[in-house]
Amino acid sequence: MGAPATDKVRNVALVGHGGSGKTSLAEAILFLSKVTHRLGSVDEEHSNLDYDPEEIRRKNSIGLSLAPVVHKGVKINIIDTPGYADFLGDAIAGMAAAEMALFVVDAVSGPQVQTERLWRIAGQMGIARAVLINRMDKENADFDSVMATLEEKFGHRIGAVQMPMGAESDFRGVIDVIRMKAYHHEGDVEEITEIPDSFKAAAESAREKLTELVAEADDALMEKYLLEGERLTQEELETLLDKAIYQGIFVPVFVTSATELHGVEDLLDEIVSFFPPPTAHGAIPTADGGSREVSAEGDVSAFVFKTLSDPYIGRINYVKIVSGTLTPNTELVNSRTGKKERVGRVYKVVGKDATDVEAVPAGDIAVLPKLSDTVTGDTLSADGSVSFVPLPFPEPLYPVAIQAKTKADEDKLGTALNKLVEEEPTLHLNRDEETHQTVLSGLGDVQIDVALAHLRDRYHVEAEILDIRIPYRETIRKSATAQGRHKKQTGGSGQFGDCSLRLEPNPGKGYEFIDEIVGGKIPRQFIPAVDKGIQDTMVHGVLAGYPLVDIKAAVFDGSYHSVDSSEIAFKTAARIAFKAAADKAELILLEPIATLEIQVPDEYAGTVMGDISSMRGRILGMDSPEAGIQSIKAQVPYAEVVHYSPHLRSITSGTGTYTISVDEYAEVPFEMAKKVVEQAQADKES
Repeated sequence: MGAPATDKVRNVALVGHGGSGKTSLAEAILFLSKVTHRLGSVDEEHSNLDYDPEEIRRKNSIGLSLAPVVHKGVKINIIDTPGYADFLGDAIAGMAAAEMALFVVDAVSGPQVQTERLWRIAGQMGIARAVLINRMDKENADFDSVMATLEEKFGHRIGAVQMPMGAESDFRGVIDVIRMKAYHHEGDVEEITEIPDSFKAAAESAREKLTELVAEADDALMEKYLLEGERLTQEELETLLDKAIYQGIFVPVFVTSATELHGVEDLLDEIVSFFPPPTAHGAIPTADGGSREVSAEGDVSAFVFKTLSDPYIGRINYVKIVSGTLTPNTELVNSRTGKKERVGRVYKVVGKDATDVEAVPAGDIAVLPKLSDTVTGDTLSADGSVSFVPLPFPEPLYPVAIQAKTKADEDKLGTALNKLVEEEPTLHLNRDEETHQTVLSGLGDVQIDVALAHLRDRYHVEAEILDIRIPYRETIRKSATAQGRHKKQTGGSGQFGDCSLRLEPNPGKGYEFIDEIVGGKIPRQFIPAVDKGIQDTMVHGVLAGYPLVDIKAAVFDGSYHSVDSSEIAFKTAARIAFKAAADKAELILLEPIATLEIQVPDEYAGTVMGDISSMRGRILGMDSPEAGIQSIKAQVPYAEVVHYSPHLRSITSGTGTYTISVDEYAEVPFEMAKKVVEQAQADKES
């Protein structure tokens, strides 16, 4: 596979709901293009693209894979993406590297939740869209029903360019509506015939609709067809189709059975003929508000859309070349770090199998091994002056606490986790110093499970998940005073400190310290030690070990010893006084309150609002940002929604999305506070 010209490249991301057959389609394309010598199968566990042990075990894609082929002199980069919601990041990354998102839809189930979500994202990203109805050989496959659903969900610009000949066990090939021919596969040999009489009327009707839809791409031809009633020539139709697809005026629908190979070769013909080249959508926007033309001329620039960390060969980066032509032994600069990166070898890959290439022009995709400090979202260019707009990855909202199972794995865990996070931008890692937990956040529980498996299989680190500790707070309801006296004599110089404190609630104003000492009852140099003793005690809490907040503390009396008093003695006395006063000041527990903004289709709004009420939440307001969608703003105790992501997915059939922020604290109800305190005491004892 030599270096193609930019206009001889097509980048196609296969996207859609999990289980629709995206990987099977990519395997069929590899097989018919003679890249592989047998048809890879996910179910039979010999897929070329789902090669990760977790993909083999789950029989589902969990990361994107590349399947580059050449068809009729055009290089087609098929980007196979996962369809499960927890791996949405790779689907977005795949679309960012493509000019066409090909939505693979099951012929029985039709477009499902993830298909609809990705459809909206593809529209926001501005890439062209097409649909492929796969698995026409399945029992209960129904082309007409799926077409009707597609039009209902995605609008009237949907139109068939292929139609099935038969369905279920009678499915025997496809009709090419553009060229009005029938295609049938026996093994890997395609037979092209005239359309059987029984399908001619339906094919003519589909062609009329196709012509009517694409005519909008050219005013003169639209006038010829609609106003003057003339038929378009084959050349005019194909010219219009090309323009209409990349302008988004028309969304073509294809039909296949990937496992039986029906329709796949015709699909490749249409990708070559009608799918947009890398230059179709114009210049690529940069972070500074500018843009860069897709052209093989000029200096090299590229963006990284996927990073893998292999325990044996190191970091691997998948890059889309935007300008120039990338060759081995090139020095580029990472715009994020400002550091130079030496590109030694340049690969093309099929799944995990890599082959060296000598040149990769603008518009094409390459894989670069062993870059020292380059990860997903980075831009590489000749001088580091180019930085492309970051990829629109979703925020990970499913946090878990993670720790090594054994002492031996503790040292290795941090390094392994950092490598996983470099590879997957929808995984975030942080150390919560308040709860003393290492927190790994992802898009859902399945993504976290896969991360644990990768820690075990790739890095030989056994880790376990713990409950997230909710960052409660403590405070007081009323004023109280107490004396703290610390006296210790052990031979030689002793320790003596004595202070009296008054505590008062200080709602919303944090901690405030007041010095009311007069007459030198406590020398000036020991007053800061009293303040420090109070703050140290507040950090560790009194009621249940959580930080105390919103307290005004005044030191108003005390005594000292000219020899035995010290800063340490007064810090200790302040701790004793503070705890004693706090015990008398009606200590209460506060919990973090989360503000949620939830977007759901109209039919789920009532369910979500009822669910919010059942979680001690309250609705702040509603809005309708677009037709059929409700945006619900609510406040809920954070403890109730710390793992809201899979729950919302469950009650809305996967259609709900949300954002979350923790903005304030409120008192915990008595019975619930009692349980939290009892648990904290039990944990302390254990």
